[in-house]
Amino acid sequence: MSPTSARTVARRLVPARRAPLSRDAAASRISAYVYGNVLVLAALVPLTTSRQYIGIAIVLGTAFSTFLAHVFAESVSQSVRSARTLTGNERWEELRNSVPILSSASFPCLILLTAWVGWLEPRTAQLLAELVILIRIGSTVFVVQGLQGRPPGTSTVFAAVGIALLAGVVVAVKLVLTH
Repeated sequence: MSPTSARTVARRLVPARRAPLSRDAAASRISAYVYGNVLVLAALVPLTTSRQYIGIAIVLGTAFSTFLAHVFAESVSQSVRSARTLTGNERWEELRNSVPILSSASFPCLILLTAWVGWLEPRTAQLLAELVILIRIGSTVFVVQGLQGRPPGTSTVFAAVGIALLAGVVVAVKLVLTH
């Protein structure tokens, strides 16, 4: 095989590297990530779990309905910002930027599934799912600092814990006001 043929085959097998996300797209995805995690946590906290009732449908329903609402709201706001109707590519980008909301439900649902199949006690699975979400929310600080080109330090860890605690407060307020 000639070097040119090898390069052609390599190009077909290895996907081209995408350009880095724009600051706006990264901010939109981080916003969706945090928003999705906070709402999934708010769905998890009041669940009453038992062997017959694990709450996976509530977590999935929360994530999916939040995803749809977020795509709609972001598309409308983007239309206002640009003062025109969005193109198909711009609508697709809004959809992609909202996907982190769906990812927020993935780990909790897998953990809750372990209770459904009997590997964990339902209450243990629920607490573990809630802990995973708090860790995901707190880890956002590391992502943001990386995007800003700042190395993590001790203050990053404290900020992550603070953000996780703040998310807990937001969930508590939501639960008090809506349940």
